[in-house]
Amino acid sequence: MTAVPTAVDPATADPGTLEDLAALVADGDVVVLSGAGLSTDSGIPDYRGATGSLRRHTPMTYQTFLRDPRGRHRYWARSFVGWPQIREARPNAGHAAVADLQRAGLVTGVVTQNVDGLHQAAGARDVVELHGGLERTVCLACGDVADRGELHERLHAVNPHFGPHVDEVNPDGDAELPDELLDGFVMVDCLACGRGPLKPDVVFFGETVPRDRVDTCFAMVEQAGSLLVLGSSLTVMSGYRFVLRAEKLGIPVGLVNLGPTRGDAKVDVRVDAPLGTVLPDLVRRLAA
Repeated sequence: MTAVPTAVDPATADPGTLEDLAALVADGDVVVLSGAGLSTDSGIPDYRGATGSLRRHTPMTYQTFLRDPRGRHRYWARSFVGWPQIREARPNAGHAAVADLQRAGLVTGVVTQNVDGLHQAAGARDVVELHGGLERTVCLACGDVADRGELHERLHAVNPHFGPHVDEVNPDGDAELPDELLDGFVMVDCLACGRGPLKPDVVFFGETVPRDRVDTCFAMVEQAGSLLVLGSSLTVMSGYRFVLRAEKLGIPVGLVNLGPTRGDAKVDVRVDAPLGTVLPDLVRRLAA
C-alpha cells in the first residue's frame, strides 16, 4: 500500500513556486509530459536520478537486440526474471494526482516516456506512450502484437526453475543476472508465425520513436495551454524536444523534478521536490 504523503511545506520550497505552479495548472488545457522520476515511488528505478540505473548497467540498445543473438538471449533471460516486479508495481500518489487533475478537467492529455503502464492503472485516459509499453510484445518477423503476460506464462512453462528472485529491476524491465546463468534459459518463438524474434513493444536506446507518435505528441503540445513536465531530466531529445516546441510557441512550461534538468532554463515554473508530495499538494490547492 502506498503511504499517504504529507503536504509540502511551502517554507522548504522556493518562495512562490508552488503557488505559481498551481496558477499555471488552474488555467487548464494542461498537457503532462512524464518521465521515470514519476515511477520511482512505485519501486521502478530511473536512469539518471537518485536511483540512476545508468550508473550501474548499460541498457539494451536496438542495434544489439537486432544483431547479437547472445545479447538478445541475455535480455530475455533478465527480462523474464524482472517482469514480475514490473507487473506487480502499483501507481503511486503522483500517478493518482495526474489522474485526479485529468478528471477535474485541467489536464487534457498525457505523454509519458515511461513503459510501465502506471498512468493508465491510476485511471488516466488517452495516454500516449512515447516509448511504448512493456505489457506488449511484437514479433519482428510478422508484426504480431501480443500480451506480455501470455509470453511470461509460456516462458515459465519451459523455464520452471530458472533464475533467482531479484529485489530491483531496471527501468526497461530487466534484472541483473550472472552470465553463467544465461545458458540455462530457453526462449520461445512467436505464436502467430512460429518464428521471431520477439521484442518488447518498447523503444530501445538507439531506436527511433515512430514518426506518427511523435507527430501526435507535437500536436498535443501545440494545442495546449501549458506543458507540465513531471519527473524527467530531459537529458534525451525524445522528451526535451517538446519543451523546445512549447518555448518556441510561447506556451508556458512547468516542471517538477528532483535535481537539475536539461530544461531548467527553458521553463517558467520549476519545483525541485519529490513528486509524491508536490502533486497531491497541488491537487489539494486547486480543489480548495
